[in-house]
Amino acid sequence: MDDQRYTRAGATIAYQVTGAGAPLGYAHGVFLSRAAVARLDLLDLEALADGRRMLAYDARGHGHSTGRPVPADYRFENFTADLLGLLDAAGIEEPIDFTGSSLGCDTALRAAIEAPRRFRRLVVMIPPVAWETGPERLRHWYTRTAGEIERNGAARWREQWANGEPLPIFADHPSFDLSPDVDDELLPSILRGIGESDLPSPEAIATITHPTLILTWETDPLHPVATAERLHELIGGSELHVSSTVDDVRTWTARIREFLG
Repeated sequence: MDDQRYTRAGATIAYQVTGAGAPLGYAHGVFLSRAAVARLDLLDLEALADGRRMLAYDARGHGHSTGRPVPADYRFENFTADLLGLLDAAGIEEPIDFTGSSLGCDTALRAAIEAPRRFRRLVVMIPPVAWETGPERLRHWYTRTAGEIERNGAARWREQWANGEPLPIFADHPSFDLSPDVDDELLPSILRGIGESDLPSPEAIATITHPTLILTWETDPLHPVATAERLHELIGGSELHVSSTVDDVRTWTARIREFLG
């Protein structure tokens, strides 16, 4: 099936709606795309879509979607506006179950806060580092990396990124390929927009009443277990699962299907 297109605020979002049944959506993380998620061989989107009306899309500036080199376009709030507009464009009117990883996690949380009646259940995976204070912050990695790309060129950075050590949990998982599915000219702007963003405030997250499943893995400093634990504290009745092995991460598809019913 060919992609459909939705345009807003300097970007054209490539998306597909497939199947029939209760609606389900998925939003990927920074650097990735629908194709890149499939390549990772961790989460099975086809299995999640079975028996569902599935909305899947490439975030602005990623995959088959377009964007412009404007850092403000890639702040978390704008990705959320994309999703809410996309629900309208796709004709999804009933409350949707929504799943999101990393950047997609923020999109799910923020959209549910802004438009709670549009969502039914939430699954948030690998929540990013959040609510940091002080001069030394882990999320400064994004803005520092943007500077490196601007100084040394995207090709050199991509080579270094490809040859870097994987996260310890994925050291023996050869399919863990995080090659950015992003055009070179957009990399610095996307990184700066993400680096300037944060999750919604704890007070805002505490207003979420949707049934929520939180999934995360260990040994990832940009997606620390501590963020997932704090979300679990803030969202009443939420469920939390932490994986310490690749085999356990591969159970997430089944866990999500069971949670969504």
